[in-house]
This record gives sequence, C-alpha cells and structure tokens, in this order.
Amino acid sequence: MTDEVWQYEGYEPAQERVRESLCTLGNGYFATRGAAPECTADAVHYPGTYAAGCYNRLTSTVAGREVENEDLVNLPNWLPLRFRTDGGTWFTPDGTELLSHCQSLDLRAGVLERESRYTDVAGRTLRVRQLRLVHMADPHLAALRTEFTAEGWSGELEVESALDATVSNTGVERYRALNSLHLTDTEAGAANPDTIWLRCRTTASDLRIGMAARIATPEAAIEVCNEEWRAVQRFRLRLRPGHSATVDKTVALHTSHDPAIADPLGAAVDRVSHAPDFPTLLDTHRMAWQHLWQKAELTVPGDAGRILRLHLFHVLQTLSPHTADLDVGVPARGLHGEAYRGHVFWDELFVLPYLNLHFPEVSRALLTYRHRRLGAARDAARAVGRAGAMYPWQSGSDGREETQEMHLNPRSGRWLPDHSRLQHHVGSAVAYNVWRYWEASGDTDFLHTKGADMLLEIAQFWADSATYDESLRRYRIRGVVGPDEYHDAYPDAKEPGLDDNAYTNVTAAWVLERALELLRTLPEPCRRELAERTGLDTDAPARWEDISRELYVPFHSGVISQFKGYEELAALDWERYRARYGDIRRLDRILEAEGDTVNRYQASKQADVLMLGHLFSPGELRGLFARLGHPLDDEIWSRTVDYYLRRTSHGSTLSGLVHGWVLARAKRADAWEYVQEALKGDVADLQGGTTGEGIHLGAMAGTLDLVQRGLTGLETRGGALWLDPVPLPELSEYGFTIRYRGHWGVRLHMRPGRLSVRVPDSDRAPIDIELPGRTVSVAPGESCELALPHHWQPRSS
Repeated sequence: MTDEVWQYEGYEPAQERVRESLCTLGNGYFATRGAAPECTADAVHYPGTYAAGCYNRLTSTVAGREVENEDLVNLPNWLPLRFRTDGGTWFTPDGTELLSHCQSLDLRAGVLERESRYTDVAGRTLRVRQLRLVHMADPHLAALRTEFTAEGWSGELEVESALDATVSNTGVERYRALNSLHLTDTEAGAANPDTIWLRCRTTASDLRIGMAARIATPEAAIEVCNEEWRAVQRFRLRLRPGHSATVDKTVALHTSHDPAIADPLGAAVDRVSHAPDFPTLLDTHRMAWQHLWQKAELTVPGDAGRILRLHLFHVLQTLSPHTADLDVGVPARGLHGEAYRGHVFWDELFVLPYLNLHFPEVSRALLTYRHRRLGAARDAARAVGRAGAMYPWQSGSDGREETQEMHLNPRSGRWLPDHSRLQHHVGSAVAYNVWRYWEASGDTDFLHTKGADMLLEIAQFWADSATYDESLRRYRIRGVVGPDEYHDAYPDAKEPGLDDNAYTNVTAAWVLERALELLRTLPEPCRRELAERTGLDTDAPARWEDISRELYVPFHSGVISQFKGYEELAALDWERYRARYGDIRRLDRILEAEGDTVNRYQASKQADVLMLGHLFSPGELRGLFARLGHPLDDEIWSRTVDYYLRRTSHGSTLSGLVHGWVLARAKRADAWEYVQEALKGDVADLQGGTTGEGIHLGAMAGTLDLVQRGLTGLETRGGALWLDPVPLPELSEYGFTIRYRGHWGVRLHMRPGRLSVRVPDSDRAPIDIELPGRTVSVAPGESCELALPHHWQPRSS
C-alpha cells in the first residue's frame, strides 16, 4: 500500500462491505460500490449504484403505525459479469476455491483494480484481472475491463453480462423491516447483440431511469437472453495457456432529472453507442482526475497523509465539479451506501468550508440547493407558528422534513420515537455556510440575493423563536435538541425538547449579528427589495439587535452548560459501563436496552458546547460571548473543555474531529488521540459496522479542513487571509493549495517554526496575510517565508 494506492490483500468476507464502501467509485453524478461483478447482494456483498438527488418515497407499517420514508434509490446494478467453465457453477469468492485475491484503489487515477485466481472442480486455474472506472470527464459513463487468463490449460469460458433491476434498498440491516422496493415498470431490450438496455422508473417520484451497456470482446458471438427485470448477454471465450481474453463493458446511465435529453433510455443508448473504447476512456478519465488533484493539492507525510488522500478522493468523487450542474445537497454518507437514507443533514457544515477554498462553484450549487427549498422551510416555520424559515434536520428531494418518526434500537429490537427533528440549529449551519462561502469567494452577487434570502429568513426564525424571561432578563429558546442527540427531553418530561441549548443560542446570536451586518452594508434599493421579498418589517433590526445581545447562555460551576439543567442530571458510572460493554460509543442504545434512558445522565453522544470552538476562532468566540454579556477567558474555556471531555462517548465520527480541532488549541497534548480517531473512523470502521453502510462524508471533509483551517488558524475575513498556526508535533509539516477570491493555486506550506506562502502570477491584486501582530502583503508571482513564534499564543481579537 502506497500514498496513492489503497490496497487490500486477501479475501475477508467479514470486511467485504467496508471494503466495498471504501472502494466506491463516483464522479459527482453517480457512484457504484466496490463489489465484485460476479457477486449478487447477500449477507457478505452489497453492490449498489446511486445517482445524486434520485429519491423515492415509500410507506411502511412500523410498530403498528404507518410511517413514510424517502430514500436515495439503489439503481439497477450495471456491474454483473459472471463466468464459469464447462457449464459448472459460476465462480464467486464465496462458492469456489479462491487461490488469491488482491484489490487496489488507485487514488490518483480513480481506478479500481482487482486480481483474483480461481480453481474449478477440474483443478484448472483461472486468473481474472479487472479495471473499473466511473468516468470523471463524462459523468454518465462507467466502464469495466476484464482479462481472463487460463494458467496451463485450454478450453471455453462461459461469460454472462447483465444490467440487473432486481435490486432493492436493503443495505442497512436496521431498515429491513421497511418497504424497500423502489423500482417498477422494468423493460429490457437490445439495440444490437453488442448493446443491451434497461429502463424502469421509481414507484412514487416517477423518476425514469435509462441504462445501456456495450460489450466488446474478440471473436465471440454474443447472444441476447433477456429476463424479467434483467437485460442479459451471454457468450463463450476460447482460452489458451498464457493468453488473455479481454472483455470490455461500457455503461451509460441517464435519468429524467437530466437536462438536454428527450428520454433517459434514448440518451443512454446513444451515449454508450458513441462512447470511445476502453483505453481512450481510461486516458480521458485519468486526465480529468489529474485536473482535480491539481486544484485540491495536499501534501501531508506519513500515515496521516495517506488517509487524508483517501478522504479527499471520496469528497471529490461525491461532490465533483459535475455537482455544480445538479440540484443536490451534501449526502451525509456520500453516494456510497444507504445509511441515513441518503439524506442531507448539517454535515455540509463540515464540508463546504473545505470546498469554498478549492471548488467554490460546487459550494455555490450546494447552497443553491438550500435556497430552492427555502419555500418549504418557510412553510415548516409557519406550521409551528413561527416566522422566517425552519430548515429540516433531514432533507431530501423537495425540502420537507425527512427525519424518521421512529428509529430502531438494534440492541433491544424496539422501535422508539425519534425527536431529532428538533435540531433547529441546522438553520444556523445553512447561514454559517452562506457567510463563510462569501468570505472565501467574494461572491457578493450570491450574498446579496440567494444568500441574503436565506440569512434573513433564518434570522427571522430565531428572533421569533426567542421569548423574553423577565426573571432572567434574557431571551430564551426552548424546546430544541442540540448537536448532542443523546438528550432530546428532560427526565420524565411528557414533551420532547430542551431549553437554552448553549450551541443553539450562541449560533442563533451569530446569525442575527451577521444578518444585521448584511442589512447595514446593502445598498438601499437592494435592502428595500430584500425586505419585500422576505417580509421583513421595519422594527425587525432593532429587535434582532436586542436578542443577539441578550440570548441566555447557561453556566454552572464556572463552565458553559450544554443546556439549562444539564448539571442537575445524574452522574454516570463510566468505568462500570466500559468494563461491562467495552465499546460504549452508542451509550443511548445500551441504556435503552437496559430499560433506562440517557436523558437521565450527564453523558453526551458528541461535541455540543465544544462545537463552538470548531466553528469560531478563539477571538471570534470571545467576541460572541462578550456581545452576549459573558466573559469567556482561557480558564473558563479550558474548564469547559475538560468537563465535556469526561462526559462524551463519541458516538459520532464527527466528535473525534471536533475534539481534535478544539484540543489542538486548548489542550494540545491530548489532541492527537482525537485526530487519529477522526482519521481512522471509516478506514478502521471504528463505529462498528457503519462504514459498510456508507462513508461519513462530513468527517472525511472535516479532517481535510482540520489541516487546511484548524491547524493553520486560517480565516477569510475582511478581505484578507488570517493565519494563526498552532504546532501539533505529530502533524508539524504539511502543504496545500487553495483558491482564494480569484487567485488560483495559492500555496501554503507549514513546517516547524516557518510558514511559506506563494501566490501564482496573475493580474489580480496582492493578498494581505494577517498574522498575530503583523500584516504581510504578497503580490501575484511572489513568495514569502515567515518565522512563527516558538510558543503559540491565542490571538486577542
């Protein structure tokens, strides 16, 4: 295994689904899991193909209730290519003697290579080598090259290639009690013996899908043998010792979401018919990946660098430049599996800050996805008696709330009410991304139009959610759930929701402050038009000013309280639970299976209060608390960090990331443990089986942003790049390239005690670099090298 190649030696059925997720190939339009083409879905394997934004809605009966769920649809499987000798059983890793197996993911080229050696019942050895790609230049194409080699024997090999619509959404075990058959009206056909096709549609969303496959193989007569739900080709290859017979399968996929087509099937058949041969496809695919890597160049030595490149690979193939042409959001588990049903959460909060500095056009498109669903967010706010816009915790096709009403605890087998839709802080995440995108890109046109619409509507929602408490002389936001998710109600409460979640209130205050800043800077005609568009009354700014300064943030014992009353909860015997269960990341499930509830305890699933240290630099966070009338010095923050470190089970892959980020500045000696947890979350499947259901895109992008912004202190504000590096001994040297306000390829390189910045030659203005205590201007075509303090000190502003 090298920095550029992710390799698995040997076949391990228990690890197969994790490997299939991590070896997924995609291009931003669609992705296919890394399953072996000769395998069908079973307890070991799960081939899956998913197109961005392709959802369908089904109704299921759960615990005596009818519930509706929308899922990212598992599309027809284009991979099937199976083979056998002398009419025997089809070769599979599980049913035939497998002599050797190696699978390699070439990150630089975006190619999955696999080599296996099988022995048949007659003792003859067959070597199979495959190359697979999902084309990064043409987002509708994929290709599979298979080379068969007979080792020391001659004979015929029967091969079957298919497009298979006998698929369902069964990739997540805890969802299997739900309806999973999303495809209907399947029809198979052939344009000619070389080219077969399949069409179908989704049952409710009426998404039409067209898929076509072209086979190219020497000296083989191809027979079309279509079946119900499957388009099938069969042929025989004559094998000779030491000579390889090659089969190339090229596939095209279109859906009725695509622009500039008359019919998905016709478009797929036409595209595959005109597609070049495999070597040409491979060359153009590699070139497209080369261009991507140039824009997202990252140099980090050692094992951390190797994992970071894998993370970057999966971010790029989930949210590529092709995504900029689509109406899609950030799927929390990528296009790699069916966990979370392919929904869009707040995970974009961890993804867009990275994309802003490399692919701002993709960030703009992802924010436009939110803007197109602003009407649904307004409707949701009205439904609960609020003004403004209330974005859903889980979003899918049309912007309605997609959060499940019930969730299954696999430990107890019980279906339980799900109150996570009360995580209204997702609105603050949308607003945060709007503002950070503008700071990084300088896209004032977006900020003053779509961005302003969202920012002001979210501000209106927070202002209308805040009620004044005379006894506290503060505004309060009640009945919410914070990022911690373990706590969705007070012990023995009849209604769900918590009061005065610190993260929710502080970010709401930040949103209101940014909305006021925007209103002050808008030209008068724009301000009037915006007020008419959003229904903003003339008294709103004054009320926002008051609320943004007087929202209640609870404290106890000199630390920030996660929510009002957190300190009154019972202490948990952490050692007893660790001794009994070992892995207690999902402590909520453990306690519920015991007939208890985590709502009773001072125990958090993931970073909640500490998320504030992830979103805001030390100086900005102090400023926010000062505006709210609370001091926040290093001592208070350090006590707060220590307090929640002892009370967090890290039941989310995002938790290690946030803790590593925060500890790098607050408690540096402990930071690396959590950084490693974030790096290894998926590659080591630390959450115990979740990676096989899809990668954690937010955590992957977050580790990239940890290097890009967390350790450098990089901020884009006031028309300058602000840097406040923090030395982390285990990650002391690294470099990366960013795109900043029209400057392509700004290169930053960190090493102990030194920072170098190189700005590529252009006709643009110099870049101002703000460091603690000094400002440096770097002109295009110039470089500068700066000495850094031996001991990092927090910036005071």
